[in-house]
Amino acid sequence: MHPVTLGRITVHRVEELIWTISPRFLFPQVTYADFEPYRDWLVPHFSTPDLKMRLSIHSFVVRTPRCTIVVDTCIGNDRQRDIPQWTNMRTAYLANLAAAGVDPARVDYVFCTHMHVDHVGWNTRLENGRWVPTFPNATYLFHRKEWEFWRHTEEDNQAQVVRDSLQPIFDAGRVTLVDDAYVLDEGVWLEPTPGHTPGHCSVHLSSQGAEAVITGDLIHHPAQVAQPQWVSRACWDRELSIATRLAFLHRYADSGTLILGTHFAPPTAVYLVRQGEGLGIRYDMP
Repeated sequence: MHPVTLGRITVHRVEELIWTISPRFLFPQVTYADFEPYRDWLVPHFSTPDLKMRLSIHSFVVRTPRCTIVVDTCIGNDRQRDIPQWTNMRTAYLANLAAAGVDPARVDYVFCTHMHVDHVGWNTRLENGRWVPTFPNATYLFHRKEWEFWRHTEEDNQAQVVRDSLQPIFDAGRVTLVDDAYVLDEGVWLEPTPGHTPGHCSVHLSSQGAEAVITGDLIHHPAQVAQPQWVSRACWDRELSIATRLAFLHRYADSGTLILGTHFAPPTAVYLVRQGEGLGIRYDMP
């Protein structure tokens, strides 16, 4: 995704990795054949020719005239995770931030759409055996309902996420707890989209008549635009996630609102369009 300009707001995509995986990793009941009707607009950007999904793990850096905001912080280096490919990673994420002109010390806000492993990892980095804030001067905005749900989790994997990526931010005194519809800055506010997790929020951007929404995991893969009933195995409330996704898709279809998919591989930024009785996407490649 090339940098996006929305009036006085700019958005950069900062990649950690692209992951190619079977559809069943996310959607246990979905087969390759189920992806076949959408081949013409999924391949080659969002799926491989053999219809494996291409999932991107990235942050969005939002710059307004007054502040710099990082939305979602990926998986992170030096972690022990239940997915082998995500364990002890050594990626170029910090170099990619620098290439986008981002100095971690000059980031004003960090917001995580939710608190799953691949959205909070670079909240912290390992320094002399301790987890410290990657963005040392930022205010980390954590959704109150999301934090309350996860802070005492008994899930081993998520408990590790709390220990290395969330609790150290509290220990450093950098957290502000926020609620639905919180306004981060002029033209930047939270849009509650629960279902994947209890406090999941997308981020709405608006400036000088231009509109965009950062999805979070409301939608994992563009195929869910055509098949909103497909639910990720990681969703907390299956039926709520479907209802929230359907409402979102119909609200923004043919609206001219740019959809910035948090796991969409490049080109990442798409428009929702009605296609007969269903929905699809349109995107512009440079």
